[in-house]
Amino acid sequence: MKVGIIGASGYVGGELLRILSYHPEIEIVVATSEQYKDEYIYRVHPNLRGKTNIKFTSHDENVNDKCDIIFTAVPHGSSVKIIPKLIDIGITIIDMAADFRLKDPEDYIKWYNYNHPNPELLDKFTYGLPELYRSKLVSSKLIAIPGCMALTSILALAPLIKNKIIKENNIIIDSKIGASGGGVKPSTATHYSERYGVVRPYKPVGHRHIGEIEQELSILSGNKIKVSMSPHGVNMVRGILCTIHTFSKNIISTSDIWRIYKTFYENEPFIRLIRDKRSIHKFPDPKILSGSNYCDIGFEKDNNVNRIVLLSATDNLMKGAAGSGVQCMNIAMGFKENTALEFPGLHPV
Repeated sequence: MKVGIIGASGYVGGELLRILSYHPEIEIVVATSEQYKDEYIYRVHPNLRGKTNIKFTSHDENVNDKCDIIFTAVPHGSSVKIIPKLIDIGITIIDMAADFRLKDPEDYIKWYNYNHPNPELLDKFTYGLPELYRSKLVSSKLIAIPGCMALTSILALAPLIKNKIIKENNIIIDSKIGASGGGVKPSTATHYSERYGVVRPYKPVGHRHIGEIEQELSILSGNKIKVSMSPHGVNMVRGILCTIHTFSKNIISTSDIWRIYKTFYENEPFIRLIRDKRSIHKFPDPKILSGSNYCDIGFEKDNNVNRIVLLSATDNLMKGAAGSGVQCMNIAMGFKENTALEFPGLHPV
């Protein structure tokens, strides 16, 4: 299959290039970047030196003719200007931005403060979360990859929501995310002397990923669910840790919670349940997930107040973005699901 990546010079685009460069079923034929047009890819992504000799090109009409699959790894609000022109061609489109994640056009007004220009397309996209929508992803032509903090939170909460274990009106998500989550474009806030050493709350209320979390949990529950989330930028490059405070409806044992998660995620290739009292790595830790496509999930019970603390970790550029994109592509194209995604992460790093 011939693949094109629109917006290939960013961090997510670079990860797509890295993964797909050793995917046995894929040939990368186009990688676009207006800023770096005609430059070799390895000048922007130096880890790819020797893996490919293609150059960045400008996005033009010829891109469509060269590809069977296109990934759009452009900023939010940009892919909606590109994708409608590609749909009629019939190629598979995997969008890494937020432009087609939400099903209700009113949610784009609420969470992104703009009127969606193509609301008729929203229902045509499959939400790219294989653990919930694998059957829909098979042969899907239009896929919207979840936001990184949304995915990390949804995967932790889904088993308890589906099994009606926790109170649905009292879910609080505390999310820590590395600097790469802000994208490749620098700003004063991402300047080294400002970013280093921080634990910086940057959107204590109203973060846009809440819209996805509420949408997907409401579908699972059958009831309208509201969640609270407060993200923090922290002193690492990659990784997300979501600490999620939930409260059980009734008294439930640790073994019952464990059984719910094992049943829900049975045979899932990229979900690992972490609760190891004999290791220093007792709970999920994003550090050991760098470069991997795993989501590690753990929990602890607080019997004093019937609280279940969920801990969920991912690499925001992998399972939180490019890795999920390739996983969804593998499913949609009939490839083995874990192809090119089996790297276990680094330790120590």
